[in-house]
Amino acid sequence: MKLTIPLDDNGPLGRQIFEGLREAILSGRLRAGDRLPSTRDLAEQWGVSRTIVVIAFEQLLAEGYVGSRRGSGTYVLPGIAARIVDRREETIALSAYGRRAQAASAAIVPAAVARPRRYDFAYGRGDVTDFPFAQWRQLLAKHARKMSVRDLDYGVPAGNLALREAICDHVARSRGVACDPSQIVVVSGSQQAIDLIVRVLVDAGDTVAIEDPHYQGTRAVLAMSGARLHAVDVDDAGLDPEHLPSSARALFLTPSHQFPTGTVLTIPRRLAILDWARRSNAVVVEDDYDGEFRYDGQPLQSLQGLDTAGRVIYVGTFSRTIFAALRVGYLIVPKSLVDAFATAKWLADRHTAGLEQRVLAEFIGSGAYERYLRRVRRSLSLRRDALVDAVEDAFGGTMRMTGAASGAHVVLWPAGDFDEERAIDTAAANDVGVYPLSGYFVGPGKPGLLLGYSQMSAADIREGIRRLAGALHARR
Repeated sequence: MKLTIPLDDNGPLGRQIFEGLREAILSGRLRAGDRLPSTRDLAEQWGVSRTIVVIAFEQLLAEGYVGSRRGSGTYVLPGIAARIVDRREETIALSAYGRRAQAASAAIVPAAVARPRRYDFAYGRGDVTDFPFAQWRQLLAKHARKMSVRDLDYGVPAGNLALREAICDHVARSRGVACDPSQIVVVSGSQQAIDLIVRVLVDAGDTVAIEDPHYQGTRAVLAMSGARLHAVDVDDAGLDPEHLPSSARALFLTPSHQFPTGTVLTIPRRLAILDWARRSNAVVVEDDYDGEFRYDGQPLQSLQGLDTAGRVIYVGTFSRTIFAALRVGYLIVPKSLVDAFATAKWLADRHTAGLEQRVLAEFIGSGAYERYLRRVRRSLSLRRDALVDAVEDAFGGTMRMTGAASGAHVVLWPAGDFDEERAIDTAAANDVGVYPLSGYFVGPGKPGLLLGYSQMSAADIREGIRRLAGALHARR
């Protein structure tokens, strides 16, 4: 019998032979009871060492695809291919959480990314072109060498103490946060932080207030929990506290650079929200999205720093300021909640990756992180200026802009009737990528365009806006 199996240089030959023979059995080319050629014959056919073929046969025997009979060779066992071919996936009952997850998957899980445009105003991404990767690699190597056997065991659920101390010092200086390291729980990004907050504080049926429009990742977690959502309008001064319900268990908001409108929550409204939280016995979750990036004047103090009653949980992340793949964020919680959150973190995934925590602790503690942030702010400020000037020149008063004071994206609000989907398609036809606003609202959304600028040069920003304006004006 001649057996043809494609062999190449991609991977061990023994593995390729095993997988090729297994595929021949499962596909029916080798049927139950068929006798396989000897290992010597196959080795000669394929021009490989007999030892390699023997290893492949042993794996087939171990996994139950073939059997051997003394003196008569190796045979395909019965029933293998039939079980695989006839296998049907039966319906499995889902929990209430599972049913919500399945129903929401299309809206929550990112779909395949569309082809990037030449002038792509993508948002929600950091710019890593100036990141000191050489220094980061050195720190990784240094801490990998230093790690002992004990360091390779499970770590503390709340996170590496050196990192918590470094975070505590940094947010006190840069964001006016008042805490000590014991209040910090290191997590795997802000999305996990939000998930843990909802697990610890929100029961099914609880009323929870969110901004409208809002970050979809927050809404999704709350919806999965069975919470009742109360959407509160956002205007040019941020969320309006006059419309907060007294029955709400919690409020989730992004005060530094509201997502997606980019507005900054004013001090009077921050204080009013804290008063509401005290009166309503509610918790305020401060997602400090893009809080490190403010260009006009000093950043406003965090809600957590203004809070005197222990009503604020602060969420921070390094995904936007370093790089998304790092997957390190943090929670700063009132002392009375530390044990509950540390336990919830342990149940979720034990702890965040230990080596990265050690590296990040030194990166922050050495001052390298703040030096890098200063470079990023300068770079983003120049790009922001280019975008603001280009929009003013191209659109004049026909487009209102919000979000330019901070963050790394803006929203363009058109005057009069505006077909958002058609505008995006028209821009794409001119190799310009802009993104819809309306989907971030709870109900029928206001049309608008989201434009990020963190990954574009000033020249590309200007050309992209010129093309966008030309395309939109031409379609009228």
